[in-house]
Amino acid sequence: MGYDLNQFIVVLAIMTGLVFVAGPWLTRIFTAPGHNIIERGTYRLLGVDPAEAMSWKRYGAVLLLSNAAMMLLGYLILRIQQLLPGDSLGRSSQTPDLAFNTVASFITNTNWQAYSGETSLSNLSQMAVITFLMTVSAATGVAAAGGFIRGLSRKSAGDIGNYWVDFTRVTYRLLLPLCFVLALIYVWQGMPQTLTADTVVTTLEGARQQLIIGPVASLETIKHIGTNGGGFFGMNAAHPFENPTPLTNTLHILSMLLIPSALTYVFGSMIANRKQGWSFFAAFFVMFLGFLALVYGAEHAGNPMLSPLGIDQAQTATLGGGNMEGKELRFGIAQTSLFVTTTTAATTGSVDSMHASLTPLGGLVPIAQMMLNNVFGGDGVGLINLVTYAILTVFLVGMMIGRTPEFLGKKVEAREMKFVMLAVLAHAFSILGFTALACVMPSTVDSLANMGPHGFSEVLYAYTSGTANNGSAFAGFNANTPFFNTTIGLAMLVGRYLTLLPMLAVAGVMAAKKTVPAGPGTLSTATPLFTGLLVFVVLVVGGLTFLPALALGPIVEHLLMLSGTTF
Repeated sequence: MGYDLNQFIVVLAIMTGLVFVAGPWLTRIFTAPGHNIIERGTYRLLGVDPAEAMSWKRYGAVLLLSNAAMMLLGYLILRIQQLLPGDSLGRSSQTPDLAFNTVASFITNTNWQAYSGETSLSNLSQMAVITFLMTVSAATGVAAAGGFIRGLSRKSAGDIGNYWVDFTRVTYRLLLPLCFVLALIYVWQGMPQTLTADTVVTTLEGARQQLIIGPVASLETIKHIGTNGGGFFGMNAAHPFENPTPLTNTLHILSMLLIPSALTYVFGSMIANRKQGWSFFAAFFVMFLGFLALVYGAEHAGNPMLSPLGIDQAQTATLGGGNMEGKELRFGIAQTSLFVTTTTAATTGSVDSMHASLTPLGGLVPIAQMMLNNVFGGDGVGLINLVTYAILTVFLVGMMIGRTPEFLGKKVEAREMKFVMLAVLAHAFSILGFTALACVMPSTVDSLANMGPHGFSEVLYAYTSGTANNGSAFAGFNANTPFFNTTIGLAMLVGRYLTLLPMLAVAGVMAAKKTVPAGPGTLSTATPLFTGLLVFVVLVVGGLTFLPALALGPIVEHLLMLSGTTF
């Protein structure tokens, strides 16, 4: 166990150190004057004015319409895939419902896959649709965070910046350079990067075997840096071509946490209050550690139902121990637990193990983190979601002491709180509403490999993953049906835009306000006390909202496991 803890300490220490590198870099992207020659050329090509000051309505409308256009482009390519050149394997086009689900998934940074990448998509589709949408969806989220922070940092202003400038700069100055360097490292570690569709090899037994290959390394970089998660292969990051070594597994983890953690530094810098940024980082970090301890403890302890059978689950120098079902031996309990916690904390959805094989408490962690959706969270939206709860926290505290709540020196009034509650309730409504609808559909049983509480957990996980824009799944659940493709696709769109746009509205409203001097009753939001209150509100509000659903799934599974009952 000591070796496992050392791994956690090293990886999280590196992640914290990278905040001091990526944080200032991102801050300059959002604040530096001027545009380079590539950016100016892009503005001319798109026909946009980089000097335009956009209100939150204009900023949000441009974001939404540009995403819709790129989603439509991806849909058209997937629908005519078999007519396009360059696929020696002749893979067929996706059906209308599957193509809708796929493009909705990737434009919303969800990357839920109701298909297996290597059998469904050509290399052209993997690049022109999947890798492209991974890049622009990540750029959209980070750009939205820039506009959001800018709005909160201004006073008596009518705009929150220019979406096209933020989007273009994030793409050219952050995502592309990072991905280029990381792709070279991944190729060095053994990931394929080729336009060839397949290769035939001779196995050790002398048999001939076809292996699917393609531009894997380039997809893997934006997959994790962009907190996307969609796999080139159906096995995702458990596949040796996507994750060949423990080093690549560690780089995947660090990549997922890089931008969400760095944005706390950006927040503190842009509002000229570094303590506030570190307060938010601490809230992220505390919740992350709690969930990591829960999943690691549950998986390390193993399955008590196996103990009476005489199966040794103790960890030794030669035995990994714990619950190793569905896990890669080369990663073990520690790296798997860290990956599980990271991929659902950062709403990435990449997996290096099968989440359905986690113990009930281990499986509760990814579901709970996606339901909260602000334990680091995805690129850009994670910070926005945490600020949503920060505003809710100051509102609750202000009401308890009988004074108008304040956040960052501005009064929080009824209009802002309506937008905040719309964002909070849209997330919960999508998860619980679609799950309830699926549970009353007779056809749902045909998609389940497990009945009882675990079957319910699979359905709950699917809509939680879609709404939280995560994309991971419990194995054994066939979601490739017209009903699930459509409803999960709609859940993705609700989870992305009906939570993001209301918070851009909050930023616009706050930008127009004047600052008020702090009084003796003002609650400082840059203190350990507020960090504790924020974490408390996140956990309590999330717990009260989703506890009944969790009780019907993972919690019942855990109780049955302890009692020795098969489920």
